[in-house]
Amino acid sequence: MHNSPPAINLEDVRLTLASVAGPVNILNGVTLAVPAGETVALLGPSGSGKSSLLMVAAGLESATSGRVTVAGTDITRMGEDGLARFRRGRVGIVFQSFHLIATMTALENVAVPLELAGAADAFERAKRELAAVGLGARLEHYPGQLSGGEQQRVALARAIAPRPAVLFADEPTGNLDGATGAEIADLLFALHERTQATLFLVTHEEALASRCRRIVRLKDGRIAADETRA
Repeated sequence: MHNSPPAINLEDVRLTLASVAGPVNILNGVTLAVPAGETVALLGPSGSGKSSLLMVAAGLESATSGRVTVAGTDITRMGEDGLARFRRGRVGIVFQSFHLIATMTALENVAVPLELAGAADAFERAKRELAAVGLGARLEHYPGQLSGGEQQRVALARAIAPRPAVLFADEPTGNLDGATGAEIADLLFALHERTQATLFLVTHEEALASRCRRIVRLKDGRIAADETRA
């Protein structure tokens, strides 16, 4: 597994954003390599740069300097259109706030990225993915008719359906109660087992992070610790 290039490779990545008070340094020279198939948790206090690091690694935010390579592709200098094309099918992202399209059914929400990726059997595959997350009976429901946990299940099915090389999850249990969050966490790791996608998980919960093989701790935009369990 470790002979192949890293699924995520960040080299001296810096991110500086403009603000009224002047430039703010969000990431301060992060270097990180994540082997294919690994489960990594990014832990750190609020404001440490966790979500920003995920956004840069997922190609949703461009680094100010440094180099970002994901799934074997250098995305550092790509423009918006190039990044959108790159993410399609190769990167799955699950957010804290679900980001489902309110006017589409659960089935349509999952099928759309498959259709964009050119899958002829998008709706059949979407059905299978929703069944795999326990929502086989909710295909025609709209997000507003689903509970928070069910919406996050739809979001998980949508992210994993195209079989991405890397699955990014940003506080995936953050908007859910404890019991529902635990179910979503179980599902997330089950999907990783089933698809062998590299899992890059941002969380502030030690218990959730401890389920990953590796924990990277961020502080003030820098890696403060990097622990891999045997």
